[in-house]
Amino acid sequence: MQLSHACLPRSSPSAAEDHTSSTAADPSAPPPPPPRPLHLSSSTAPDYSSSSDGTAATFSTIGSASHITLSSLQSLASSLPGPAPFSASFACLSSLHTPDGAPAAVAVAAPSLIYSASAAEISIYDLASLRHLDSFPASPAAGSVKSVAFSPDGRAFTAHQDGRIRAWKRSARSGRYHLVASLPTGADRLRRLPLPSNYITVRRHKKLLWIQHADAVSAVAASGGLLYSVSWDKTLKIWRTSDLRCIESVAAHEDAVNAIAVAGDGTVFTGSADRRIRVWGRSAGEKGRHGLVATLEKHRSAVNALAVSGDGSVLYSGACDRSILVWEKEDSTNFMAVAGVLRGHRKAILCIACVGDLVFSGSSDRTVRIWRRVEEGRGYSFVGALEGHVSGVRSVAAVRVPPGAEREGEGEEEYRVCSGSLDGEVRIWRVRIWNCKQG
Repeated sequence: MQLSHACLPRSSPSAAEDHTSSTAADPSAPPPPPPRPLHLSSSTAPDYSSSSDGTAATFSTIGSASHITLSSLQSLASSLPGPAPFSASFACLSSLHTPDGAPAAVAVAAPSLIYSASAAEISIYDLASLRHLDSFPASPAAGSVKSVAFSPDGRAFTAHQDGRIRAWKRSARSGRYHLVASLPTGADRLRRLPLPSNYITVRRHKKLLWIQHADAVSAVAASGGLLYSVSWDKTLKIWRTSDLRCIESVAAHEDAVNAIAVAGDGTVFTGSADRRIRVWGRSAGEKGRHGLVATLEKHRSAVNALAVSGDGSVLYSGACDRSILVWEKEDSTNFMAVAGVLRGHRKAILCIACVGDLVFSGSSDRTVRIWRRVEEGRGYSFVGALEGHVSGVRSVAAVRVPPGAEREGEGEEEYRVCSGSLDGEVRIWRVRIWNCKQG
């Protein structure tokens, strides 16, 4: 899944509830110039209502009349006269709660499984029927689960507060999940213990093996036989999924690393409390070390969330400054440039996911907002806001329901959206979009 997830920056624990609490490391330094806004020409808020048990029995349909365009391309707004290009409806299908009330990390594994992970346990549900399939302990002593990722062979990897990553695999005989390993594995540590050069100083009078995270693992992502992990210890580590060995460690940022996204071509993006996004590429050759490609600097506060489009051409980043920056690839030394900003959240952005041309963002303002990329990628429409959480939304995942799986008519798209909040509630939403015929 990896549908994308975000965590709170260690350097500003209160950022999830008040975006003004996160500032630059050097208050005396002038802030970078603000990005160009994607102006909202009009706004239609969804009239969403839910039942008292949180499982929403009703929903309403709204017209997507609000169109956001880049300020440098003002002609796009005037090029869309007439009725809205689509309409949308939303419904909360189910509300689940973690047993310990701890923050929930959600992920969707192909084709239709949802994983809800907290410090106490990991639960698996069928996304179509919402039927509970399995639950297993998630190493409560390890602290909260920050993120979940999946390898192509079906293993699940969870990032934990105690600085370790745990690998889970489903038994072919019993069908139950069991713990395969805790990274770094004992074998990996033993083979490196004898050499002094394998140790690094993490703080005064304390050394660790370079394969170990010295603080909470904030996010994980799997791609191309590799597992990537980032941590509040400011590092990016790369693991080989075949033998679960750590093969590389990179001093990635000057402050806690909160988010990671990996494009299909292997390009890695990391976001940090130092307000920067860094782009990493793997060099050719047998060792294939990762090196810095570019540093993206536009956010004015800690970066909490990243998501990359399917083709890797667009990057979305969310921060405590309430903004979602849209970065697009360009043929220059900067690698990517800011195309604009999506505004609307009232507090810090904590998580982002994108599926096709839809972007989903969760925030401390307790909502999930949905945006749609339109007009050949030159603008965005605000689809609507999913409301109902009573605490900040710290994890979001989404998947499109295959055509024909349910009653999906011509021009209709249906999505399942899963949102996990800081109070341990997981909501599963149905989002339907109808494309209006023009002419």
